[in-house]
Amino acid sequence: MSYMHAARLHEVGQPFRIDQVAIPEPGPRDVLIEIKACNVIPNLRNVVTSWPEWFPYLPLPELPAIFGLDAAGVVTQVGSQVRNVKIGERVYVNPGRHSGDSYASRGGDPLNDPSFTFQGYFGFGPDSHEIYQDYPHGGFCQYTKTPADGLVTLPDSVSFEQACRFGYLGTAYSALRKSGVRAGTSVLINGGTGTLGVGAVLNALAMGATRVLVMARNRELLERVRQLDPQRVRVLAHGDREVPEWVREHTEGLGADAFIDAVGPGAPHEITVSGINSLRRGGRMVDIGGMSEELPLNMFKLMCFQISVIGSNWFSVAEGQKMARMAEAGTLDLSVFEHEVYPLSEVNEALAAVESRNGGFTNVVVNPTLKSAATTQGQYSMSAVSD
Repeated sequence: MSYMHAARLHEVGQPFRIDQVAIPEPGPRDVLIEIKACNVIPNLRNVVTSWPEWFPYLPLPELPAIFGLDAAGVVTQVGSQVRNVKIGERVYVNPGRHSGDSYASRGGDPLNDPSFTFQGYFGFGPDSHEIYQDYPHGGFCQYTKTPADGLVTLPDSVSFEQACRFGYLGTAYSALRKSGVRAGTSVLINGGTGTLGVGAVLNALAMGATRVLVMARNRELLERVRQLDPQRVRVLAHGDREVPEWVREHTEGLGADAFIDAVGPGAPHEITVSGINSLRRGGRMVDIGGMSEELPLNMFKLMCFQISVIGSNWFSVAEGQKMARMAEAGTLDLSVFEHEVYPLSEVNEALAAVESRNGGFTNVVVNPTLKSAATTQGQYSMSAVSD
């Protein structure tokens, strides 16, 4: 039996420990991935410190557990029934797992499977514990086992560090698709300087939105977002203007075609309501941030103006592959991210670093193959991250 190093959580609220565990053996339809980069997502600290208290209905894997939601790496072994994925391929691991044989899964809708589970993160129901028994390894280890149908193949132009940001990028991309954003449309993004929000802005630009209206608190970061495309992006700091008035000023008086709410729990509901009130007739609001306050919605008004309010959670493998192709074509610009890369031995330092990130532009990454104890900051060259 071969062994690897893994960062495991032994007790909620305590630091990760570096343990030696067995390298998993892939099943017939699985592949083994050598992990080159795993994103340290902003919400992970909440998950490993407060999740059982906050959301007891969203189960964690049995402890000690290997966390790590967004991983990218190289295929090193394939199962006996894997026909097309090849050893040596560069891939992103979409961590969404499902039963495969539920009504939703068989209907091509795995994200709505009652057993849907994030490998290396948390689950959405009691059956998630069975999924964790099959796939117990998140991205904070040297190797992970994952189903072959959960992979997004990466072009050489996308680095592993960029690819491990696909979770947040894909969540935003799927929301934009649900909202109907396409060439010639306008979209309002609340929380547009955060991790989800920057991803929404980048994808909206890539999808051809001709007006991207961004709201947030931090004026410095808002200006940086505006500079992504000064022709198409307009920004507003919270409190500077009445939101509906500002939106209609930039949309020929109509209102926005779509509204993406990317702010998380703790944000006031008033801003979300103002975003809904900024939609044109027939517009769509999609929530991806999970703002926790209840919304006082006028259902009669929503009915009369045919306004849709939609919740969206995660993204499909197919949507991830479309993003990879947009990045390869250059329409989805991933060069804006600033990568802070930590070795596996410094996973706790990486988790702390997320708290001081530069909004959604900072990408905190754990690289299990990194030997040096020194943190590497800044944008890597492509040759440095593709080996």
